[in-house]
Amino acid sequence: MGRLRAYGFVTGFLVLPVTLYAIFVISPYAQAFQIALTDWRGVSANLNFVGMDNFTRLLGSAAFWQALRNHGILLVALPLLTIALALVFAYLLNAAGGTREGKMTGVPGAGFYRVVFFLPQVLAVAVVGVLFKAVYRPDQSGVINGVLAKLGLEPVGWLTDPRLALWSIIAVMVWQAVGFYVVLFSAGMAAIPKDVFEAAALDGAGRLRMFSSITLPLLWDTVQVGWVYLGIAAFDAFALVNVLSMEQGGPGGATTVLALEIYKNAFGYSRFGYASAMGVALFFLTLTFAALTLRVTRREKIEF
Repeated sequence: MGRLRAYGFVTGFLVLPVTLYAIFVISPYAQAFQIALTDWRGVSANLNFVGMDNFTRLLGSAAFWQALRNHGILLVALPLLTIALALVFAYLLNAAGGTREGKMTGVPGAGFYRVVFFLPQVLAVAVVGVLFKAVYRPDQSGVINGVLAKLGLEPVGWLTDPRLALWSIIAVMVWQAVGFYVVLFSAGMAAIPKDVFEAAALDGAGRLRMFSSITLPLLWDTVQVGWVYLGIAAFDAFALVNVLSMEQGGPGGATTVLALEIYKNAFGYSRFGYASAMGVALFFLTLTFAALTLRVTRREKIEF
């Protein structure tokens, strides 16, 4: 009887949030799958089903494959650079100062550096985009090119050169994201028993050895989660690309991403059916990436 009452309480407690989730999350997904099979242009109440035509057209689209290539670069560069920098900074802030009064400490001024690293995280993405648009201006009024001009060097087209544009945007994405993962990894490091570090120090292990043999293995689950989050961010990247790139994904499609192509096709060309097909493809690509990442990076859990 008590168990039935508990189940009834839990069920009653979950009815409202589950209903809201179904209406505002599951239902739009289902509608997107439906619209992807039509040629709907957003102005008619009737849906003309065309089957898999949108997906066939998608596979023959040069813009789609260019966006996938850009996502491939983002999927490698963004998680790798962000996690590497965040791990180094988190270790410096939490354990690089050695042991003091039985506790592992960071470098001097660690509290101030935590604030500095996390500051970009509190800025809106649009603000970050506008800020770096001024930094990357191709003439001498840009921050970077102004410094280069002072040094007697030619200005660089950070966002106008197809070879540099995507990497310039990746640099901004890393700059914005690294602070959050510094905090995340710092929390993970704080949960590691300090006795482990002290025992390693007594055995003569240096800081690099302790990082590679103790800190990183015990943080692996947190790193795995961070990699998945950053991969999902790499499949989005809409806001920064839209604000920073030339001609929405330019020059010449060098910075375009699927989310931007969805936006252009839906609201620029009124091809909602085709844009929904892109959205479905993006949905399955994201799920596949998350599943493969969790599978490939899975390790036996270390107890401490």
